[in-house]
Amino acid sequence: MNRFRTCSRLWWLPVPLLACALLQAPATAQTAPDGQALTPEQRRAQRQAQRQATTTADKGPAFAVEIRAPKDIQDVLTRRLELPRFAELPGLDDNELARLLPVARKNAEEILATLGYFSPLVTIEQAPAVAAEPRRVIVSVDPGQPTQVTEVRIDFTGPIATEEGARAQREKIEALWTLRPGMRFTQSEWDAAKLAALRELTTVRYPVGKLADSRADIDPETHSARLSVTLDSGPAFKVGDMVISGLDRHSTELVTRLAQLPPGETYDQTRMLEAQQRLSDSGYFDSVYLSLDTSGGPEATVMRVKVREAKRQKLILGVGVNTDTGLRFSMEHTEHQLPVIGWRAVTKLLYEQPKKSLGTEWTAPPDANLWRWRTSAQVAREESGSFEVDSLLLRAGRTRTTESVDRSYFLQYERARNTGTNPPPDANALSANYVWTRRDFDSRLFPTSGHGLSLDVGGGVTVGDTRYPFGRLVGKWLGYIPLGRPGGQADRNVARGTRIAARAELGAVLANEAANLPTTQLFLTGGDNTVRGYAYRSIGVTLPDGQTAAGRYLVVGSLELQRPIIIDGLTSAWDFVAFVDAGGVADKPQQLTAKVGVGAGAQWNSPIGPLQIDLAWGVATQKLRLNLSMGVLF
Repeated sequence: MNRFRTCSRLWWLPVPLLACALLQAPATAQTAPDGQALTPEQRRAQRQAQRQATTTADKGPAFAVEIRAPKDIQDVLTRRLELPRFAELPGLDDNELARLLPVARKNAEEILATLGYFSPLVTIEQAPAVAAEPRRVIVSVDPGQPTQVTEVRIDFTGPIATEEGARAQREKIEALWTLRPGMRFTQSEWDAAKLAALRELTTVRYPVGKLADSRADIDPETHSARLSVTLDSGPAFKVGDMVISGLDRHSTELVTRLAQLPPGETYDQTRMLEAQQRLSDSGYFDSVYLSLDTSGGPEATVMRVKVREAKRQKLILGVGVNTDTGLRFSMEHTEHQLPVIGWRAVTKLLYEQPKKSLGTEWTAPPDANLWRWRTSAQVAREESGSFEVDSLLLRAGRTRTTESVDRSYFLQYERARNTGTNPPPDANALSANYVWTRRDFDSRLFPTSGHGLSLDVGGGVTVGDTRYPFGRLVGKWLGYIPLGRPGGQADRNVARGTRIAARAELGAVLANEAANLPTTQLFLTGGDNTVRGYAYRSIGVTLPDGQTAAGRYLVVGSLELQRPIIIDGLTSAWDFVAFVDAGGVADKPQQLTAKVGVGAGAQWNSPIGPLQIDLAWGVATQKLRLNLSMGVLF
């Protein structure tokens, strides 16, 4: 039985052989046929003939290549076959071309082997000459039967092979092996499977693991491949003492609290990335880099943390435009370490058409469990339906932020004064609130699957001439439901596919009908990120005089189709979107009626997040609106 073995790559570029073939061509004659030196007239005639040959070659390729093969194989050969490159050589005669063809056939066979075809029938020949047309070389390919994987064996050496605690990791590596029996063997899939197995090995416990051996035994007669790999784990590592560099103002305690990587914890690359992200997101540092120093062996591991502190004070000026709020101007000042107390203070001035505000927020460094004290104050003037509201907000409490779950609880005092024609009465309220948010998306910037859920629960009492208790509940949900990926072999590694983005929001304020609640506790909807096709916060309770006011109950829902746009067979950075939104506000649940918006648009997956532009039709208003939004708001 004819067998051969490959342990790494199954092909190589035959440039040296092709070059050798060309070098064997006879040199340009410097003598006459009788062996005598050329006369000056003969040399001039020879140079003229060479110039004519060069001029003719400059008019186009020396030959054309026609590949006759199944479509997928034709595409690969068109990209990787070396023969077409030599069509650009000037003065390539028929003899030189004939010497290239056997080498080109070997090149084609090696390319086909990387696709899993080890017994192909390849013929390469020069077509009969046709007057006034360039020479043609025809490459005919019958790939034969593709090679299929019949057996996969994964072996382990080192501690991972015997440690009971590593059993789950061994099983996970085996379960995630991508090139399984029954699948077609290709070099790219073989390399990807080994890389994925090695990545899974070194992610947990064994950072110095390596691929000790890999074999692909190919039987061309039976068109089968037996695969085997051996993974050497090396010793298990634990997180060592943390060595921090780059600190000036901040303490090492702040870094260790944010990192949450105690010495002695089992090495886990995911945990390190989460720690690095926490340090980066904290705002205290401009750059953060974590690495496990394994040079001293498992008994002397060091966790190295390099940071560059953010400047103590920072001022950010922002100018923008939004289809909801029009022109926007903002100015934000950050003091990273207030004198004496060491808290961070962020003061922000915001000016946009529907809202003007000035606020400050002070946040303490995190404790050992990542909880922080936080206090804030804000004064604002905001459009609320048909009225304007001047408000004061005071808040104090604690907050905790992790990779997937945010929590906060706080006491809040707010005062709202309404202006306009027949405005709602002024009101004050004191409340206690708890907010819980969980995000389980596959990507922070470009989610294509997963969901997020947020719950805001509060209760309090109105403050003024009359006091009424009230409760407030707001729930939000956002989910991405994959519908599949674009078809075709070339699209296997596409990061995103067609999906449905579904959104829902419910809100309710429970209180006596006579209770006078601050407008800022009530609900309005409409705009780019709620119900498209309607003006920002224009959907509310319609008063007897036709004006719009905030209401006690809210319901919003949305379904959006997002499909990648394919250009020349490749997935572009753009998605086509089509959507239907609906939402309503009322003072009583039975009075809720939805206003519907429908439309379509495009989403650009920019380096800083999705940028979406839509045209939406408001069914109730019979008007078309342009909507522009940036990022995923949740």
